[in-house]
Amino acid sequence: MFSLFGGVFLGWALGANDASNVIGPAVSTKMLRFRTAAGIAALFVLAGALLQGSSGVHTLSGLTDMGLTRAVISSVAAAVAVTIMTVLRLPVSSSQAVVGAILGIGFFNRDVNFTGLGKVVACWIGTPIGGAIAAILVYKIVALFYNRLNLPIVQSDGLLRIGILAAGAYGAYALGANNVANVTAVFVGADHLTMTMALLIGGLSIGLGIVTFGRPVMNTVGTRLVRLDSFSAFVVLLAEALTVHFYTFLGVPVSTSQAIVGAVLGIGLLKGASTVSRKTLVGILFGWFLTPVIAACIALAGAAAFL
Repeated sequence: MFSLFGGVFLGWALGANDASNVIGPAVSTKMLRFRTAAGIAALFVLAGALLQGSSGVHTLSGLTDMGLTRAVISSVAAAVAVTIMTVLRLPVSSSQAVVGAILGIGFFNRDVNFTGLGKVVACWIGTPIGGAIAAILVYKIVALFYNRLNLPIVQSDGLLRIGILAAGAYGAYALGANNVANVTAVFVGADHLTMTMALLIGGLSIGLGIVTFGRPVMNTVGTRLVRLDSFSAFVVLLAEALTVHFYTFLGVPVSTSQAIVGAVLGIGLLKGASTVSRKTLVGILFGWFLTPVIAACIALAGAAAFL
């Protein structure tokens, strides 16, 4: 079982980094307490992993042939890359870290499925764009009905609190369904785990990361990139969840970080580009570029040392 340490470590790192994507806006706007939001997110992550996580596992496990040692090396490499970015408080793509690590091993073995890789990369490009488009559409549609209600402040806050809770739970479900493949797909590919065990271990480890170390990245998305009011927070969470869930049906693990940053930028564009912090945006984009590179380099070094 010690060989699964890399997968559990990666799941924990993924949960810690991606917690900001499913509960960050809810916590940063003070609509929910962190403990409440984190507990709900962990529960729905596990549900999403168990109910819809298998398609992404099939996609990633087919990128290259993996023995157990290679699976451990790639998992640890991806986990270290994501942890570094979490310490730097940057929301990064766990999917990119995992694929970067798998490619590092694949290049070492001279065995990479470029057809499957092309599908994954194309979806990476579409994720932030899809998040932005979804946010703009959701904002306009929901605002049209919400403004007609003309609710008093107390009732309005109560309704938004319920909406943010529901959207956060849906986002956590989509996170588990889409990203559990990042955690344990390599172990399925190495015939070390059954699909059911892979989904269970992956879902639990992601939830553990959310609960224990989910705070550091939250302010980067919720306050530093674009300051969100409660209504915008609800829209961002819903748009992110819809975007990630869409790619789950395609069987491609994508980045919740890219989806929610795209959604936040969509809101920023609606309110005026001047509301977007360019410094924070550049830092996030730099993290997205650097994460798969770091993971691939660590995996290559690990392969050279242990294979």
